[in-house]
Amino acid sequence: MEDKEAYLQQFIEQGLAEDLGSGDFTSQACIPADARGHARLLVKDEGVIAGVEVAQYLFRRLDPHAKLDIHKPDGSAVSEGDVVFDLYGNTRALLAGERLCLNTMQRMSGIATLSNHFLFEVEGTQTTVLDTRKTTPLLRFLEKWAVKIGGCENYRFGLYDRFMIKDNHIDAAGGLSEALQKVLHFRKQQQLEHLPITLEVRNLEELFDALQIGGFDRILFDNFELPLLAEAVAIVNGQYETEASGGITVFNARAYAQTGVDFISSGALTHSATPLDLSLKIYNG
Repeated sequence: MEDKEAYLQQFIEQGLAEDLGSGDFTSQACIPADARGHARLLVKDEGVIAGVEVAQYLFRRLDPHAKLDIHKPDGSAVSEGDVVFDLYGNTRALLAGERLCLNTMQRMSGIATLSNHFLFEVEGTQTTVLDTRKTTPLLRFLEKWAVKIGGCENYRFGLYDRFMIKDNHIDAAGGLSEALQKVLHFRKQQQLEHLPITLEVRNLEELFDALQIGGFDRILFDNFELPLLAEAVAIVNGQYETEASGGITVFNARAYAQTGVDFISSGALTHSATPLDLSLKIYNG
């Protein structure tokens, strides 16, 4: 992840600005400015916790003297009733950060939990589970961070860190051969040889065309039925990395992995995750 610290700082500032606006007037009315409090992050569900590091950053931004006693660090398995951390600090600061903390950690923990389920499903195979760019706009770094916490791997962070020749590129360029040749020429011309190339194929005819040309790093089989996918992987026979995508869920991930494909990429990791139920209970100092 490029410059996580900068992304995190920007996210916290924008999140606080959205929620606080011109001030938390209720807390200003009810709570003395120098009051100190204790908060406890409680788990009301079962899964994998994620976002503790974000919470640390958030509350220390609001109160530089805030103290977190962490009992369940990022990546820990949690169950209902578990305490993730105890937090001590300025009471107004605790209240100001409560909702941003919960919204973020619930979302990240849901993604980490689903990612961990995917990881379990492919256990014992040689297949790596990847996320996609199907993320919430401006929250990609958090969601991909959560995928890693859950045990799966990140794919592209954007359009800039890998060439991926997909069906729309192929059709717009006039065919698979034309699209691949243009990318290879551009990559060399622009001195971008360090960027790998993924080439999507839609059928065995395109696969054979791709193997004749070569020059790429990974073949992506999109929406292949399982028997056809197994046949395609066998045809490639280790010459290139292989990847399957399209309609892959936690319920069929193992069947895809058992075809021998190197990678499966699934947007479900981020777009279908259910938030983990958490609460932040604030006590008197």
